[in-house]
Amino acid sequence: MQDTELEKDRARYGLLAVVVSNLAIAAVAVFGVWQLDGDKAVIVGILTAAFTAVSSTTTAYLGIKAVSNTAKSIALGDGLARRHTEASPPAPPAQRTP
Repeated sequence: MQDTELEKDRARYGLLAVVVSNLAIAAVAVFGVWQLDGDKAVIVGILTAAFTAVSSTTTAYLGIKAVSNTAKSIALGDGLARRHTEASPPAPPAQRTP
């Protein structure tokens, strides 16, 4: 029971860290664009860099979380049982009698 609570806390605080960092990146990008007074080339560069940073951070978190969940389920034996049920061939169709 305690492991479940620990995993929930890890997921909650990990997601909070990603959201806060994405908001900080967005705030810095907005501040940078506001200070540039219309220099279009630099604005495009700042917004592109901000979008790349936000998407990379979010993708990294979700990827690490997915791999962690998969590894945990395999370690607990869920993956082995799931693989055996998927790998079993379907039953042959029943023969008709004339």
